Amino acid sequence: MTQSPDDARFARLEARVEAAATASAAAAADAAAARYLAAAHDRDIADLGVKVNACRSAINALGVQTAERFDRLDGRMDGFEGRMDQVEGRMDQFEGRIDQFEGRLDALETRVDQGFAEMRHGFDQTAAGFARIAALIEGLDPRGAGR
Repeated sequence: MTQSPDDARFARLEARVEAAATASAAAAADAAAARYLAAAHDRDIADLGVKVNACRSAINALGVQTAERFDRLDGRMDGFEGRMDQVEGRMDQFEGRIDQFEGRLDALETRVDQGFAEMRHGFDQTAAGFARIAALIEGLDPRGAGR
């Protein structure tokens, strides 16, 4: 049997349609694979967004917690500074008392020094009196001639 030219054309057309259908099936498979990869990519991006949001929330919570701790620490430091101010006030009072005590000791020391000076002066006068008495006694004649 011989083929007519139309049959040959028809066979070539069928071959081209078959090739186009095969190519279309391959393109459809490629499109399906691309859609699958795009969906997987979208899921990965969504998962990454969830993880980023979770990290952001954790960081914000740590920031709030840290701020609260610093606020408590500031309060405790203010209390400590108040106590130290009280200690400084007491130390100032103590220093004032010690200064008063030193002043009283200085006054007492001055009075003691004056007392010793007065005693020394008295002793000196007494010694001079004894010396004068001794000189008067020595000036007398033992036999009574000087009378």
